Amino acid sequence: MKKITFALFSLLFISQVMAQDLTLKLWPNGAPNKNEAPGKEEYTHDGITRVENITEAELFVYLPEKEKSTGAAVVICPGGGYWIEAIEHEGFDIAEYLKSIGVAGIVLKYRLPYGNHEIPVTDGLQAMRVVRSKAKEWNLDINKIGVAGSSAGGHLASTIGTHFDMGNPDADNELAKLSSRPDFMLLLYPVISFDEKVGHMGSRINLIGKTNDWNLAKKYSNELWVDKNTPPTFFILADDDKAVPPQNSIEFYMALKKYDIPAELHIFHKGSHGFGMKKDSNLPVIQWPELFKEWLQSMEITK
Repeated sequence: MKKITFALFSLLFISQVMAQDLTLKLWPNGAPNKNEAPGKEEYTHDGITRVENITEAELFVYLPEKEKSTGAAVVICPGGGYWIEAIEHEGFDIAEYLKSIGVAGIVLKYRLPYGNHEIPVTDGLQAMRVVRSKAKEWNLDINKIGVAGSSAGGHLASTIGTHFDMGNPDADNELAKLSSRPDFMLLLYPVISFDEKVGHMGSRINLIGKTNDWNLAKKYSNELWVDKNTPPTFFILADDDKAVPPQNSIEFYMALKKYDIPAELHIFHKGSHGFGMKKDSNLPVIQWPELFKEWLQSMEITK
């Protein structure tokens, strides 16, 4: 992957930061678990900005103007196979769009596992609690906090949506008292299953290692953990996706239907994998943001 020059990266990164309202450390006092990256954290660019070797989680917050705010928010998990994160077109760009329609977009730069499979979901659940704790300050409705994810980020989002807790009212930590349950999910061409016949093996190996332990793989096969409390879900994917088979989303959708959970599944004829919010395509699949906007309205999450 081509490394961009320091000067060029600085210009790109500064322009992205200027679009954000604030940046927060997810674990200002230190995370409860650790990973060890193979190198120093850095951003790369080969037409798409990515970040690798992440050992500290951050939230990049995009807040709509108060008079435009709908009270809804989305925690956004970029994809990258649990090895890197495509933080631009699957993160910042989605957040900017959400901000434009009155929805707060919070990009989660989650820590990557590097041998510790609990790392990403620990960050994801904490991000949900942190955003809820900021509801009053950020002009949010505590019951309209969703999660989004693309590819492996979609796996993390669906893990959050199936492995949450409702908070512990007796906890000493104020954040631990808050629910980590998303109120809705947006899943773009997500990895869902770790079944070898269906799942994306690169994401599986990077998260849980080269293991045949089905108990561990089952834990992260999220279609198996859907229940009556799983949030309503909106899916976008392409039929010609050769990286993550559409069956991932279809099986999750069918699991939702067993419990009559509202869901909307869009499978476009062409689009391949990783389209995110790319602006260099004329394919119909890139119209998905408008469809999601209409779904939010139909679900009475926004007006």
